[in-house]
Formats: sequence, structure tokens, C-alpha cells
Amino acid sequence: MPRVVGVDIPNDKRLEIAMTYIYGVGRGTASKVCVELQFDPGMQARDLTEEQITNLAHHLEKHYVVEGQLRRNIASAIGRLRDIGSYRGLRHRRGLPVRGQRTKTNARGRKGAKKTVAGKKSVKGMK
Repeated sequence: MPRVVGVDIPNDKRLEIAMTYIYGVGRGTASKVCVELQFDPGMQARDLTEEQITNLAHHLEKHYVVEGQLRRNIASAIGRLRDIGSYRGLRHRRGLPVRGQRTKTNARGRKGAKKTVAGKKSVKGMK
């Protein structure tokens, strides 16, 4: 497996798809990088030479914010929102949806598994 920017990209996938395993590189960025470096996007990742791998790594580090640096930027932006006490920072702190989604139903991905409240009467118990 070729190692690019600290990530092992899969051998058996097309280069354009294999590059999406790098945090911060999607399909659009991957195809753009292939054009800029004159790589065939359909070639297998295992077919990259050592020189091509180093060129790819240097190009990504120079022109794009990826992996650790991108994660740090996002974490610092969220930390800033928390520190200034904004509404979005408050939602991040509480682990609730940040962008206006409903929470009465759904939002389980953000809120986590259901937490049963003790002593709450069921519908059957009310009759």
C-alpha cells in the first residue's frame, strides 16, 4: 500500500478513488490533482512509482490542507465558537445538531443512543 501524507491508500482501487481515503480529499480534489500531476485517474494505486508517490505527497501538502492540519483547523474553529459563547458553540458543547435540524425526533447520530428516563409514565399506564 502506498503511504501518502501519513495514510495508507488501498492498492486495488483506481488512483482517483484511492486518494479519497486521505482526510480532506474528495472526488473533485482527487481528479483535479490527477490532472495537475498528469496521472491517469484510472490507474491502480499499486502502479505508482516511488517518485510519483513523493510528487503526490508534496503536491497535496503544498496546495491543500489535509489530514492533521485540517483536523486541527476544524477543532480550533469549534473551540473558538465554544469560547465566544455563540449559539453554535453551545450546540457543539451539548452534543446537539448545530445547523437547525429538529431534535424532537431523529438527531440520533448526533445525540447518541436513547437514554431512558426513569419514572416516566408510559401511555398504557395513563389509562
